[in-house]
Amino acid sequence: MSQDIERVKSLLRIIPDFPKKGIQFQDIFPVFQDPLAVEAVVTNFVQHILATHSEKVDVVVGLDARGFLFGPLIALRLGASFVPVRKVGKLPGNNIKATYEKEYGTDEFEMSVGAIKPGNNVIIVDDLIATGGSAIAAGELVTKSEGKILEYLFMIELVELGGVKALSAPSYTLVKA
Repeated sequence: MSQDIERVKSLLRIIPDFPKKGIQFQDIFPVFQDPLAVEAVVTNFVQHILATHSEKVDVVVGLDARGFLFGPLIALRLGASFVPVRKVGKLPGNNIKATYEKEYGTDEFEMSVGAIKPGNNVIIVDDLIATGGSAIAAGELVTKSEGKILEYLFMIELVELGGVKALSAPSYTLVKA
């Protein structure tokens, strides 16, 4: 599997000063130009979940927007539902909210009321963890819904920012940068 992750790492690129000066944006989109790399990411996550958790995963939560790319694929493989966590104003109907700080500003997430049932086992997926703000907010939404967070999954961890230390559950990352 390490060869597959090396393939994924080789496709990642850094875009300096995006979305603002001083940010080194981790671009995952070249991975999607290589179907074998996408397969490697999804398979690695699914194998990790199955090897680590004896509980059935009921829900995979994907964070807006790049968590939407892997979340549904992982959910499908696990026979779980997929629930999007969106930026405020993007979901219709009744929603619950959580505010968070990110490395370059403040934002707010929403999730549909009732999308996660009390007692559901939940995996939270995003492409990257930096300071942990968005992942923490997603975790708050799961907790408000009375779901149980089994684990957070990230394709990339920006280690120097220490975001995983602030999470309420274990995390798993494919690439540490």
